[in-house]
Amino acid sequence: MMSFDAIMQVVVSGLLMGLIYALVAAGLSLIFGLMDVVNFAHGELMMVAMYAAFTLWQVSGLDPIIMLPLVALLMFGIGMAVYRLLISRALEVRFNKGMVQIFATFGLAIFIRGFAQFLYGGEFRSVTGTVLANRSWNIAGVYLPLPQLAAGLICLLAFGVLLVVGRTEFGRALEATREDREAVALIGIDKDRIFALGWGLGVATVGVAGVMLAGFYYVSPNVGTNFALIAYVTVALGGFGSLIGALAAGVLIGEVEAITAQLLEPSLKQVGMFAIYLAVLMFRPRGLFGKI
Repeated sequence: MMSFDAIMQVVVSGLLMGLIYALVAAGLSLIFGLMDVVNFAHGELMMVAMYAAFTLWQVSGLDPIIMLPLVALLMFGIGMAVYRLLISRALEVRFNKGMVQIFATFGLAIFIRGFAQFLYGGEFRSVTGTVLANRSWNIAGVYLPLPQLAAGLICLLAFGVLLVVGRTEFGRALEATREDREAVALIGIDKDRIFALGWGLGVATVGVAGVMLAGFYYVSPNVGTNFALIAYVTVALGGFGSLIGALAAGVLIGEVEAITAQLLEPSLKQVGMFAIYLAVLMFRPRGLFGKI
């Protein structure tokens, strides 16, 4: 039987990882809620942020946390460029729009992954010697690794920023565009500009998660695949388009994954996550906080 300290360690570990899952899913949920487009390159864009943090660390020696605003700004620009050069053109197609959008983002994912492998090779890389590396707090027998703790706190802060943005004029324009894309033109809102900014914000969000992951997780061209899969499940579990749902579902998945890793083999830690998702899919298909 597990001791109380061991149980608390599992709970805390699940919470910290769940917050990262939630932030990765938040960008995906934001884009889908705004445009009904599932971004299959979401994990690869997170990988881009991780490589950006790794490259800047190699060049400057600065901690990824210090470079966080720079990488987030870079990812915001990449997100807007992806919309302007690719997604906006896919949206203009009159027939089979859904398939065109799927193949456009899926093709983008393959291109990004291949380009990363061309530049960096296929081996695992990591950021070492950071301020928080290999440090932890011991609180009543529960160990809090400082890199994961910092990542969790930054993720919470990023969610707070997203919620504040939702209350601004831009946030209201996002909501109005989400509700009726055509009617907003009558009140002077540029739909394409809102979509571009929404993509920029969504990609910047996953960029923040990528930078924080780079502080304690390996970087490779395939690193985004697993996180993207978890993000899709998180979005569906929390409810498509719901940021609060993404936060709740991310924490839930993190806890279930941590508990499953204790009860079963660590390699089977995602079994519990998919079991919970299938149960919700059967009894509440729209997700925990979904509106569709």
